Amino acid sequence: MYFTTIAPPVFDVDLDIRYATSDNLTGRPIYAQPLCLLHPAAAAALARAIDLAAGLGLRLHLFDGYRPPPAQWALWHALPDPTFIADPRIGSNHGRGVAIDLTLVSRDGVMLDMGTGFDDMRPLAYHGAADLPAEIQRNRALLAGLMALAGWDHYESEWWHYQLPDAARYPLVEDGALGPKIMGG
Repeated sequence: MYFTTIAPPVFDVDLDIRYATSDNLTGRPIYAQPLCLLHPAAAAALARAIDLAAGLGLRLHLFDGYRPPPAQWALWHALPDPTFIADPRIGSNHGRGVAIDLTLVSRDGVMLDMGTGFDDMRPLAYHGAADLPAEIQRNRALLAGLMALAGWDHYESEWWHYQLPDAARYPLVEDGALGPKIMGG
């Protein structure tokens, strides 16, 4: 299995790979380097989303793509809640290379307000959370619409998570050597 590396200049995105920092739900770096990889079909859908965002004067700001199994285990140990973290024994769509975590930013790099941060594991992060100001609901709807037009499905419990339709048809990629190096691994 070969993956596509998602990085400028080929992909006009901002990279903020949170699992290579301590700014994530574990409170520590999981990845040894900030690398974003996707299955070629997901990379093509991301390229469509980039073009759609650019037409609106916006850019995509990426938090995560392919996630090797040891990273999935690290997240599961930090929060063993299948509403937010896929059980590593089953595998996640990130482990297939067909899921992406992202948000929208203005051309000058300011993130649109989505009401919560990335990896905020509360009901307020759900796509359908109604207790949010209209501007935040519009921003989430803009991201969801743009991603849907580019060929992505949303994950109901996380406004930042998108995956290709019928993601389970893509194989799990167990070879962690393909993805970001894991801290301590």
